[in-house]
Amino acid sequence: MFKTILVPIDLAEPDSSGRALNAAIQMARDYDATMHVVTVVPDMGMSIVGGYFPEGFEQKALDETKARLKAYLEDLVPGDVMAKGHVMHGGIYEQILQIADQLSADLIVMASHRPAMRDYLLGPNAARVVRHAKQSVLVVRE
Repeated sequence: MFKTILVPIDLAEPDSSGRALNAAIQMARDYDATMHVVTVVPDMGMSIVGGYFPEGFEQKALDETKARLKAYLEDLVPGDVMAKGHVMHGGIYEQILQIADQLSADLIVMASHRPAMRDYLLGPNAARVVRHAKQSVLVVRE
């Protein structure tokens, strides 16, 4: 049923991301699917904000995130599951939707916290992905 599963993770939230990853691992096994794990490094936004960071800061952040994602996958993904890591840069939900389309993902499996009142007004990234994704989305709660 699913051949390409996308799993967006937040390396700063290993507990909630881990639950989504575990669900995706089981689904990848069940469907003999390839799992793509993506993390997004947010951009700095306006150039005036970037001016407060040292030159090369964004590239260094991307390089360090790639290394952290590689270690995360080596530690948590069993050898019988095909998993590929991706680091994106930009707006979080936009990058998730973009890579889902690029990879022709069948399913997005992602974590979400319990909504707070502010989330009903602003909308968290998971809610935006659910609303705008062309793919099926499984949201794994805390």
